[in-house]
Amino acid sequence: MRFFTYWCKYILVLPHIIVYHFLNPEIKKIVDSDVEEMNRRCKINANIVYYLISHKAYRNLFYYRVGLRLGNQLSNFLPPYKDFYISCEHLGGSAFVLNHPYSSIINAKSIGKHFTICQLTTIGNKVHGRNDLVPTIGDNVSLGANVTIIGDITIGNNVVVGAGSVVVKDVPDNCIVAGNPAKIVKYLNQ
Repeated sequence: MRFFTYWCKYILVLPHIIVYHFLNPEIKKIVDSDVEEMNRRCKINANIVYYLISHKAYRNLFYYRVGLRLGNQLSNFLPPYKDFYISCEHLGGSAFVLNHPYSSIINAKSIGKHFTICQLTTIGNKVHGRNDLVPTIGDNVSLGANVTIIGDITIGNNVVVGAGSVVVKDVPDNCIVAGNPAKIVKYLNQ
């Protein structure tokens, strides 16, 4: 039975691969960089088929990258991860890493390159119904588990946010923040 289920997923991933091959070259390059970064972080050498079949959270990212309409159509073949949601005007030009994004919501103005999240992460607005009051996140930002970032704030480049932190104020470049409310605990050397 497992063998049959496994091969059914290969059949269901075919529409995804067809869409991938006909993607705009810029978007295809971004999707490729996501796969490369996932491989680097997971220390494996897998292709997009592996991630589409085996990594439900990656499917959410792929559906976001190909666009809402097309992503919704593809999700009829392989369902997205129900406990992970992405809503962002601009999501980094490359490499978005998903380390256990269970029960995570990402609603930001923009997110830079090489963004990493863990489970129970919430990024969003501070005032109910005001989706214009959401964070802007720079390049090379890594969020630990159970991080909350809310409001019209900016997280700089090269920032690490410690697990369980609540970020409600701007964070400068090159630092580690932690706590509730989050405070700078260390500056990183360039």
